[in-house]
Amino acid sequence: MKKKRLDEIKSNISEILELPKDIVLDLPKITMIGNLQIYIENHKGIIEYSKERIRINTHIGILRITGKNMYIRTIITEEVIVAGEIETFEFQE
Repeated sequence: MKKKRLDEIKSNISEILELPKDIVLDLPKITMIGNLQIYIENHKGIIEYSKERIRINTHIGILRITGKNMYIRTIITEEVIVAGEIETFEFQE
């Protein structure tokens, strides 16, 4: 409950000061290029990796990406690029 309240306060401060919410709230920033590539900033690590499914840990839950012939093109401390034929992506708590 404390964490939820703290996130609400941070969100309000972010709006008032016009700061990016992804930075203030430690949220992942996801950019998708068609169904060929997905770029995730501010991740917390790879949980599962196969050609059909990739699961990535984030501050707000696990991002699950499914598709065909997927591979991790780039991975660095806080950024990961997944390429292939992306079919779906969703968050799991």
